[in-house]
Amino acid sequence: MQHKENSLVLIDASRLIIEGMACAGADSFIGYPITPANLLYLYASKRFPVMLPAPDEITTLQWMAGLSAAGKLPITATSFPGFALMIESINMAFMMELPMVIILAQRLGPATGTATCGAQGDLLLLRGLISGGHQIPVICLSDFADCWNLSAKAVHIANKYRTPVVIVTSKEMVMTQRSFDINLLEEINPVNRKFYNSEQAYIPYNPENNLIPEFLPLGNQKHQVRISASTHDNKGILQHTSDQAMENTIRLDRKIIYNLDEFTYYDLIEEKKADTIIVSYDITAASAREARELLKKKNINVSLLIVKTLIPVPNIYYEILARYNKIIIAEENVNGQLGKILFGEHKHKNIINIGSIGKMVSPLEIIKEVNV
Repeated sequence: MQHKENSLVLIDASRLIIEGMACAGADSFIGYPITPANLLYLYASKRFPVMLPAPDEITTLQWMAGLSAAGKLPITATSFPGFALMIESINMAFMMELPMVIILAQRLGPATGTATCGAQGDLLLLRGLISGGHQIPVICLSDFADCWNLSAKAVHIANKYRTPVVIVTSKEMVMTQRSFDINLLEEINPVNRKFYNSEQAYIPYNPENNLIPEFLPLGNQKHQVRISASTHDNKGILQHTSDQAMENTIRLDRKIIYNLDEFTYYDLIEEKKADTIIVSYDITAASAREARELLKKKNINVSLLIVKTLIPVPNIYYEILARYNKIIIAEENVNGQLGKILFGEHKHKNIINIGSIGKMVSPLEIIKEVNV
């Protein structure tokens, strides 16, 4: 994105997300239009060298898998009804260790819900996305700067760790235009795509010390490449429950956890002597930031944690939260999904959830709980 000094523009997050990912090296978009992800689809159709309009969301992920296996870095954008159709193919891509990014613009559910009403109701689905309880990186955007920076980082994560990555956002973020100074945007470095380059036979799932196997696209002229979505050994040969196949299946989970520190993102503002911390993410982070500022003007000090790496949960979050006697978690759902991911079904009395349905959480709702 080119910009001049003091350059204010009227822009929406969808444009920033697509531009950020394109600058990072994403080179293809496959999609089926769905509200509230339509602007992402529109901008991608004008920005990427390869854009394929798929007949449905199942086909979308299948085509993405084919492009990824051939050495492309594909992305797509959808909302829950489309994402639900993608789940089997996301599991397939996870098992085959194919890099790709799926943008999930949340809206009110269940089922088709209300297409033009925002929500933050898909977190528990994302935590249980992969059969066997394995986890894929889920990165959440909390402001317009994140839409640029973290969208680019998601492309890097997918490429480096050979995995699908989900970017979580919401209707209010991707469809709202606002005045924004694009001078605030950092320079994005494109991914450095490194493919296997050796005279020795290529073993597609032979991990290095970081538990990540080197990648080689289909169609190269030197080596056979075998990619499998079924339980397989290091050579990609279908197995049942052989020792090597089980080790490989376990590695898929450990690969993400082992490298988690390298893609842990969050904002933390800690106030001295604060007894309370507000925790939030996505669009509700704006309310949390405003609530903290309003409280500070009244000489009420609270700390603030905006979580951006949602899954897996980084250990640093627990280290931060352990310093506080009162934890307020604000999110736009009625069942405290982030709270459940962090603390399980049974929460201690010092953990308070602020939820909402059909409307955004306001700063005043957060302030009320701080003052209780």
